[in-house]
Amino acid sequence: MKKLILFVTCFVLLTASYNNIYAKKKCCKKSKKKTEQQAATQAVDDAAKAIAEAVEKEKNKQPMDTTTYVVITTKFGDIKLKLYDETPLHKANFIKIIKDGVLDGTLFHRIIPEFMIQGGDPDSKNAAAGQRLGMGGLPYKVPAELSKNLIHKKGALAAARDGNPQKASSSTQFYIVAGKKYTEAEIQMLASRTGNSYTDEQKKIYMEQGGTPMLDMAYTVFGEVVSGLEIIDQIVSQPRDGSDRPNEDIKMTVKILENK
Repeated sequence: MKKLILFVTCFVLLTASYNNIYAKKKCCKKSKKKTEQQAATQAVDDAAKAIAEAVEKEKNKQPMDTTTYVVITTKFGDIKLKLYDETPLHKANFIKIIKDGVLDGTLFHRIIPEFMIQGGDPDSKNAAAGQRLGMGGLPYKVPAELSKNLIHKKGALAAARDGNPQKASSSTQFYIVAGKKYTEAEIQMLASRTGNSYTDEQKKIYMEQGGTPMLDMAYTVFGEVVSGLEIIDQIVSQPRDGSDRPNEDIKMTVKILENK
């Protein structure tokens, strides 16, 4: 009997010990599995958070400003202009000739009230009084970059050219529009004559600010005045000879503005 009791006791103790060990192993496995799941979940959450932050950063990123500003200095004051990104060939060429000093010392050699002021002829740097100008330039032309969105409003910067059928621009000569205001009827008449069409906003610009709409889509507009329109008004109103050259020389220096 004592042997039986001892056997049962040992069996119970062994069973309890086994169950305890099994339970610990099972608990350990569950804990390990739970830890792995938590780590995986955390990794997914971290990745999602990183992606969300990157997307938000991209949304808030400001686009790079590629606008180039230049200033033309005259005895009447400064004219500040911006060059259009929409006309990359003319923009690049203008920047190059400015950096090369091609325009420094040239004259505004042609001025016509209610029309424009023209300059940039290298031959004008040391021109004698009364000398005819407007034929000089570097030995190449800039391909035309005509756009219906870029009109000859007052203050427009455009490239001069000869009568070539491709409408390619002079390498150095340019003009700035002085212009005049037009009525809606006059704009419609010019549009039918030239084959151009205008948006309501463009018509409003010509009626309220003025310009030279008859030149649209014939000459490349590649920039505009942002300050100094009054300087253009002063220059265009100067006394001139029969060739529209000012009686007194109006020299210019041109530089690119580093600080916009």
